[in-house]
Parts: sequence; structure tokens; C-alpha cells
Amino acid sequence: MSSEEAAAPTKTGTDDDGMSWWYRWICKLAGVLGGISCATMGIWNCVTVNPLNIAAGVWMVLTAIVLFLCEVPFCCQFVEFANAIAARADRLKPWQKALFYCGMALFPVFLSFSITTLFGNAITFATGVLYGLASLGKKGDAVSYARLQHQKQGDEEKPTGTTDGSVP
Repeated sequence: MSSEEAAAPTKTGTDDDGMSWWYRWICKLAGVLGGISCATMGIWNCVTVNPLNIAAGVWMVLTAIVLFLCEVPFCCQFVEFANAIAARADRLKPWQKALFYCGMALFPVFLSFSITTLFGNAITFATGVLYGLASLGKKGDAVSYARLQHQKQGDEEKPTGTTDGSVP
């Protein structure tokens, strides 16, 4: 890792994604809560003799580690590559994060369908949904919507020509 990568700010690319500061914090909080739930339920899922449950539990713990590395890298301050991963994750578009988080959350559920995998991955999946909603963009304002509706009504009221080309 070069000194330029370490000195690069972690907010590269987040200013133009259309997310407000409070929505970004809600997504990060959901990611932290998703990581905590994945880690606890993943460890609980590993306490079994069924190999598919153990594999799903290990995947859930790995998902929790990835969530912590991407969303709150200061929790992993003693891991050398944590800031580089967080900077790369901050450069991702919201729809890419949504696809990544939802995919990571669905895999253990398909691997071993149980209450612990459902509850453990629900908040992680919700984090992906929040990022997916952020990728849709902001809602339009009422003034432009009213102007669009007024223009649409005006287009519907215009008389149309007949099939022979004459206007009544």
C-alpha cells in the first residue's frame, strides 16, 4: 500500500451518489446492526453437527466481517488493509452495494434454511435494500410533478385529427 492510497480521503465518490448525510448514516447503522446480527447468529448456527448449518454459519461470520470492513473500518483499525477496503467500498455505487449485500445475505438462507439464518441475515438484507432504494434517487418535488401533470392534461385536451386529415 502506497502512502498516496493511505492519504486518500475515504469520501471519494460519495458526494455524487445522491444520498443525503442522514440516509448515509442510516445505511451505515443498518450495516453495523446487520454485522452484529450476522456474527451472533452465525456463531450460534455453527453449534451443530449438520455440515450445511456450519457452512452457513461460517458464511454469516464472514459476511459480518465484510460488513464491518466496508461500513465501519474504525472498528478494524488494527487490520492493515481495512482502510483500503473501506475506500474501495465507498467508491462503489449504491446499486452495487445493494446487490453485494443482498447476495451475501441470501446465500446462507439458501444453503441452510432455518430461523437463525433468516433472522441473522434479515438486517443485512435490509441494508442492501436501503442501498438499493438510494440508487433509485431522490423523489421529485411537488412543483415539477404538478407542472408535468398540467402539461399532460393539456396534451389530452387538444383535438386530434380525423382519419381523413380534416380537423372539425
